[in-house]
Amino acid sequence: MKFAFACAVFAITVAHVSAADPAPARQRYATPSFRENARRAQLESVRSEIDRVFHEAAVQKNYPGLVWGLVLDGDLVHTGAIGWANVAQKIPATRETRFRIASMTKSFTALAIIQLRDAGHLSLADPIAKFLPEFRHITPLTADAPAITVRHLLTMTPGFPEDNPWGDRQLAVSPRDFADFLTRGLALANPPGVTYEYSNLAFALLGQIITHVSGQPYQRYLTREILEPLGLRATRWEYTEVPPDQLALGYRWEDGAWLAEPLLHDGVYGAMGGLLTTIDDFARYVNFHLEAWPPRDDPDDGIVHRASLREMHRPSEFTGLNATAKNRRGEIAPTVSAYGYGLSWQSDEQGIVRVGHGGGLPGFGSYYQFFPDYGFGVISFANLTYAGTRAATVLAGDLILEIAKITRRHLPASTILQARQTQVADLLRTWDPTLAATLVAENFFLDRTLASWRRLTEAILTQAGPITAIGELTAQNQLRGTFPLIGPHGRITVAFTLTPEKNPRVQALKLTFTANP
Repeated sequence: MKFAFACAVFAITVAHVSAADPAPARQRYATPSFRENARRAQLESVRSEIDRVFHEAAVQKNYPGLVWGLVLDGDLVHTGAIGWANVAQKIPATRETRFRIASMTKSFTALAIIQLRDAGHLSLADPIAKFLPEFRHITPLTADAPAITVRHLLTMTPGFPEDNPWGDRQLAVSPRDFADFLTRGLALANPPGVTYEYSNLAFALLGQIITHVSGQPYQRYLTREILEPLGLRATRWEYTEVPPDQLALGYRWEDGAWLAEPLLHDGVYGAMGGLLTTIDDFARYVNFHLEAWPPRDDPDDGIVHRASLREMHRPSEFTGLNATAKNRRGEIAPTVSAYGYGLSWQSDEQGIVRVGHGGGLPGFGSYYQFFPDYGFGVISFANLTYAGTRAATVLAGDLILEIAKITRRHLPASTILQARQTQVADLLRTWDPTLAATLVAENFFLDRTLASWRRLTEAILTQAGPITAIGELTAQNQLRGTFPLIGPHGRITVAFTLTPEKNPRVQALKLTFTANP
């Protein structure tokens, strides 16, 4: 049977591999990378618009002070600030101002747990009673309840009740008072592992586990093993260690005026929300997380393995589906949300993944979000109770995607995918039995007969007309991709998936014709 392929395109001799001929013993991984050469210039194009978004938020929500920053490709590329760090003394908020970042602290605590896990000092499956003897006497909610584990604490699934805003007032609790609190017993809302429920207590307990396992206060451990190695030299746990002219005081808006909120000292609950930091320091931390992407063969000698950071970013406990969510243009754009390890995760209908966390305490509110596939992030700190900077931060991210046109990393086709593209194109031209026997997997002609494939191919090629070009191969992963066959009447999209065999073969093939407009 003859097919209408242009000879100039398909007069390519394809070496027919035998079934015994393996792909390379170690398939070379194709590392995703950015195609743009002027990403910073692209971001500059929207910088003034982002500044306007944060200025408007500060005015509308009566923030005493607000600072924000944009990180891109390992750098803090832009910062902005408005208002006061200290209203009474008229000390302005600047990039050097240290804000209490509240629950944005949680990922630091989670990172310390993962670091200790990777070093073999604990397991996420360990019952927390192994480290906290008080839990040996806490009565489970149900007779069939599992023991509360470290993983339950990390993922907000230990069964504790949601504890905002009660937990926000516990920051300064001492270790002795905390131990007494636990000894008296706890009220539980759910059996462990049943459902997500936000818990500050869970992260206070993680702090005590770090203390127990490391043999030093969790604050000292995190400072020595995380903050200092990452260069976060301005970050502190105790507000009295911050120079007064660099300290953001906290306020609440009441009866048309800013009222000062008393700053709490560092204590057990600092593990859930106690850090004070600057926009520069926190940008280093965000870039540290972004550096975990993409998976690659580079040296992996950071304070934790890149794979462990990516593990923190991934969904561990789904928290909701918002089918009626809208984008900034008011269009329906559903989102699904989850919690990782001290980090929130969200994906929208376009598959855009955002990772980050908010923070809120009496006197403070903050938010950050980074985009692992796009290499940028947005950070904001304010010194107003539960300031709600999330909306402006999310909008800034949307503007970077939509107006600056920052795009995700491009996944190049692996060597095996490229080889199979050429062979699939030749197979569609000839349906040569020898090539088919070596190229396709054993399921292929069981799922659809050779005769049926011949009829389908002839019909769809007739629609397209004589094929004049083979388009670029688009990789979806290392073993799946698509490419177009282009004819005068339209294009045929060829989608193929390879097997997990050492010599990957074609297990699925789909042809879709799209007529020219």
